[in-house]
Formats: sequence, C-alpha cells, structure tokens
Amino acid sequence: MPKKYVSRVIDSFIEKRLESAGAIQIEGSKGCGKTRTAEKFSKSAFYLVDPNNPGNLSMALSYPAEALKGGVPRLIDEWQLAPNLWDAVRFTVDERGEKGQFILTGSSVPRDDGYHHSGVGRISRVLMRPMSLFESGESDGSVSLGSLFRGDGITPRESGLRISDLASLVARGGWPSSVIDGRRDASYAQDYIEMVSGSEISRVDGVRRDPETAMRVIRSLARNVSSTASVETIAGDVAGDGRAVSAKTVQQYVGALARIFVSEDVPAWNASTRSKTAIRTSPKRQLADPSLAAAALGMDADGILRDFRTFGLLFESLCVRDLRVYSQPLGGKVFHYRDRYGLEADAVVSLRDGRWGAVEVKLGIDGVEAGARSLLRLSERIDHERMNPPSFLAVITGTGYAHRRGDGVLVVPIGLLGP
Repeated sequence: MPKKYVSRVIDSFIEKRLESAGAIQIEGSKGCGKTRTAEKFSKSAFYLVDPNNPGNLSMALSYPAEALKGGVPRLIDEWQLAPNLWDAVRFTVDERGEKGQFILTGSSVPRDDGYHHSGVGRISRVLMRPMSLFESGESDGSVSLGSLFRGDGITPRESGLRISDLASLVARGGWPSSVIDGRRDASYAQDYIEMVSGSEISRVDGVRRDPETAMRVIRSLARNVSSTASVETIAGDVAGDGRAVSAKTVQQYVGALARIFVSEDVPAWNASTRSKTAIRTSPKRQLADPSLAAAALGMDADGILRDFRTFGLLFESLCVRDLRVYSQPLGGKVFHYRDRYGLEADAVVSLRDGRWGAVEVKLGIDGVEAGARSLLRLSERIDHERMNPPSFLAVITGTGYAHRRGDGVLVVPIGLLGP
C-alpha cells in the first residue's frame, strides 16, 4: 500500500509552473521526494529505472518519442539517464503548443555533450530540496516568511522544540523516508554519504573518481560547513595525512557533488552600501541537508550535543535549508553577507521585486543581542537610495519565544518559522 503523500511547500510553485510552461524539470538530491511529488501532479508516468520494465532505458535511448506517449502531465523519471529525451520533450512541447505536458525528474545534471537545446521558454526548472521542519511537522509555521515580507506583526509564542530535539532533527535530516517512518536517527544520511562517495560521484559524468578521496572531500566540506573556506583550504584539509591532492582535483570533486545536488553553496549578496566597503564574494559552504554534514563527521544526535560549536554550524545549515524552501514560492533566493570589517549576516533572503530581509542564526538565546546589533549595523550600511530598506531583520534561534524587540529586530525560533 503506497504511503500517504506529505504536502510540500513547493507544491503550489509546481502547480503554477505547469500552468505557464510546456514542461517542468524537478531536480534535486536523491531521496528528497521529487518522484513522489511529481506523481501527485502527473496523469501517467515513464520510469527509466523500473525493475518491472527493464527495457525502458533502452527504449528511451533508441525511441524517445515512445516514452512520451501517455496522459498529460506525463512524468519522465530520472530522465538524465537518457539525455536525448530533453530534445524530444522540447520538440513535442513545440508541436503540441500546450502547457503542462511533461514533468521531468532527475537527481543529477547530465553531461553537456553539445547536442541538446537549453529548453528556455519550453522547460521550466524547479529545484527541490529535502523537507523543512514545517513540512516534517516539527515547526507549526505560525511565523510566516511571507508575512515578514508583508510587514505583518508577530504574536509572541513559545517554540515547543528543545535543544535535544534540534540535535535529533539535524542528525535525521529532511529525508521523506525517515520523516514518514517516524525515525530520528542518522542511518539514512550515513548510507547516503557512503553511496555518494562509492558510486554516485563517478556515475554523474562517467569520470572514475577515487571513493576515499571523495569521502575526504565530503568530510572537509562538512568540517567547513557554514564557512567561506576556499578550495585551497579544502585541498589542504583533504591532504592532511600527507597525500598530495591539488586544488584543481578538489574543485572537480566539489563540482561533481554540486551536480548531484549533494552540495549547494550560499552565494554572496551583492549589496549597495553607503561606503566603499569591500564586500567578500566567496560563497558559504553548505551541503543539501545538515544531516549529510553530521553523517560525514560521524556524529549522531548525542555527538552533536557534545560539540556545541559544530552544533551551531549545523543548526545554521538547517536554517538555511528551511529559508530556501520557504522563500522559493515567493520567488526568493538566499544569500549571505560579509565585508572586510567582519560585519555579516548569515542569510539574506532577496526577492525579485527588490525586497529583502537579513537573518542572523543563533542556536542559543544568549546570542540574540549580538545578532541583533550586527543586523542593525548592516541595515545602516546599506544605501537606501539605491536599495530598499529591509523588509525585516530577524534572529533565528533554536528555542525560546517569537517576539519583536524594542529596536525592531524580530526573534524567531526555527520551530515557529514557516512559508
């Protein structure tokens, strides 16, 4: 009996894209729920990896048009295994001239062999991420990110999550299979890391990569999560036991991890400031889910609780994941800010219409004061003649009450934040 579908924040976003594009491509890390969500919107489906129909892949490679026959929207799952399907979908969309014809799902970006069209105007890309705390039911969503951009007030309310709960949620991650089964252990993420380093990182483009080196790169990214560590820093970390690994090699491994959606760095925010402050442009290192970083470091919930410094960095990773999920239907993207003087914001949510809000992440409530001061200094530094003033400034905490401080900065426990 199929498991009950758990609604995702991205559902409304997908629905709108199907109304405006001939086809959509849902991409993201393995196990984040792409296929199950696509099935919710599709009338028929073709699975390239189907144990009951082992000839599907061969047929798609040889006769792609056959794979596209069926009720619409038609789901084509793991389409990247037969990249020729892309041009077949594009051609069929042009021929039919109708919206919502196909849903493509894929867990890697295929090699660009130069034969397929970009798909612009026909195929709309949608990035899906692991589940946020709102989707998994650990956040009640009473503080809406959308409402913060609208300037709505927030009602004082206490989060029901404890620090020990957050450690378990970091270790478990936002993987639907773990959430639906009610697990809070780290087993899924541990298996995931082993799979990625052992096979997936080579399968993405057919380039054979050393599993041990792959695991070392993933562990280094985990040690440097929520930081702006350079490729050279990661290379030095990977070669820590005396094995020489060049920065070029590390960059190739990091690039492959991005192509299978295991890593997703946070780009720097290009703000207009009042002074000639040099804004740092290095991205912040993040994995697709904080559980992957914890697993790579060999940490379960108890281990996370014993290392509060690492816990803080993993908690920031969790908050960035959730902000990305909540901002997507708003047309928003998540950045970070840091300048030469050390002034920073852990996250800046920026919308297409120019509105933005800045966030500092503090696991413990004792960090709220410092976070608020930093956000206020950032707001003062922005040139409001060239950019909008912030829609909100917020400190996201692990526990405590949601409230608005006297200086206007919001305090929002992650267990109350929602889309």
